[in-house]
Amino acid sequence: MTDVATLATSTPEAEGIRSSAILGFLDAAEREIRDLHSFILLRHGKLVAEGYWDPYGPSYPHMLFSLSKSFTSTAIGMLVAEGRLSVDDAVLDYFPDTAPAEPSDHLRAMRVRHLLTMTTGHETEPLSGMREREASWTRAFLAWPVEHVPGTHFVYNSLATYMLSAIVQRITGQRLLDYLGPRLFEPLGIANPTWERSPEGIDVGGWGLSITTRDIARFGQLYLQRGVWQGRRLIPEAWVGEATSRQVPNGPSENPDWEQGYGYQFWRCRHGAYRGDGAFGQFCVVMPDQEAVLAITSGTSTMQAVLDLVWAHLLPAMEAEPLPEDAALQRTLADRLAALRLAPPRGQPTSPRAADLSGREFVLDKAAGPIAAISFDVADDGGTLTLRGTEQVEQIRCGYGRWVRGESALLHPRANAAEGVVARIAASGAWADDQTYVVDLCWYQTPFRRTLTCRFEDGRVLIDQRVNVGFGPTDLPRLEGRAVRSSSMGRSTEI
Repeated sequence: MTDVATLATSTPEAEGIRSSAILGFLDAAEREIRDLHSFILLRHGKLVAEGYWDPYGPSYPHMLFSLSKSFTSTAIGMLVAEGRLSVDDAVLDYFPDTAPAEPSDHLRAMRVRHLLTMTTGHETEPLSGMREREASWTRAFLAWPVEHVPGTHFVYNSLATYMLSAIVQRITGQRLLDYLGPRLFEPLGIANPTWERSPEGIDVGGWGLSITTRDIARFGQLYLQRGVWQGRRLIPEAWVGEATSRQVPNGPSENPDWEQGYGYQFWRCRHGAYRGDGAFGQFCVVMPDQEAVLAITSGTSTMQAVLDLVWAHLLPAMEAEPLPEDAALQRTLADRLAALRLAPPRGQPTSPRAADLSGREFVLDKAAGPIAAISFDVADDGGTLTLRGTEQVEQIRCGYGRWVRGESALLHPRANAAEGVVARIAASGAWADDQTYVVDLCWYQTPFRRTLTCRFEDGRVLIDQRVNVGFGPTDLPRLEGRAVRSSSMGRSTEI
């Protein structure tokens, strides 16, 4: 399969970009944005810069959150091209079995176009609190009050995108993922994409797609090329134009790149650019005037700040003509990109308390989800967390000054994750002082990172938890545990 790495590569200067500008962007990103995870820059269809902050890497998929919406829109455009759908179709026509007995006039007036442009007429998004309690999301969406005439009121609406996915499944009899497989994913070389599903068995559409950063870059390049990939048209050119143009106003906003207008599941940006984006800094930015594509994954709560750095450092550096080559600076940039990493916890490799912890287990006063007890075995080169659940025990290796990758079924970045789901995790730990061991846990296929600050005193451990980003509080409840000593028979006695 085609991979970004097999696209023609070039030096930044050959494509009219100063290597120093890319280094400046990296400097600013690491100074101002703690958790950038990956970065790919294409210019004139050529790869000029690619980097990953360890433990993230090119082969690992990353959760896209709402960047998924742009892929859902693409499927709708393909169905339009196949003559199986019109954006002026009534939404209710696709759901006679789940429609209210007496639909309102506003609901009757809702069209596919309104789902695409987030102008369904809802005053508030019908997502909050619904996902866990409703077995049928389509029924819940159609039952939600439609206060405004569709087309007259913009409100960000992930369930509207879900309805687009449901329409794809109604028309084709296939999941959105399967419909896009031979039409988009396979031609672009996107291998093994995954998409979360609703209780109805429908791909959620508005979020839930996981692919690699290289996949994101290919998708952006396809749109920059007006729907053509390696000489083959995948998306109608007219759809690319409609989807990425300003269909409706969406301001005002305190963030300037969120008030430039909205297309068909694409945002307009300043400087004539457009983008798909997702929560916590997942970006596919297309800059037609500069013939450039930027793919970024991250775990930040300041998404506007990421775009501000792009406009400040990268956009002005894109010249119309090639620049003189600078081999020394290009080597500096290559070395910098190869050495990127998320900063592990700072501190010492060991502590006088480390030996005291050997053989001790701390039973938590209040179970942390499925975890009932935890133990620590810390050596100079890192440590091991042993987690005991009700039915299983697992170990997580923590590097010192480095990340060690592993897996966990007991720890998951989202509290509502299905039981038994194995998550990819990387861990690193250090002693902040003689009494305090700090562990960073990074789920490197997601934006999420959690810091455990474990303080040992008087036969107890106090564990403060903080996450880098989230849809709720970033400070999580403190965990407390009492020390016991494990016996060779697997029983424990309190100390």
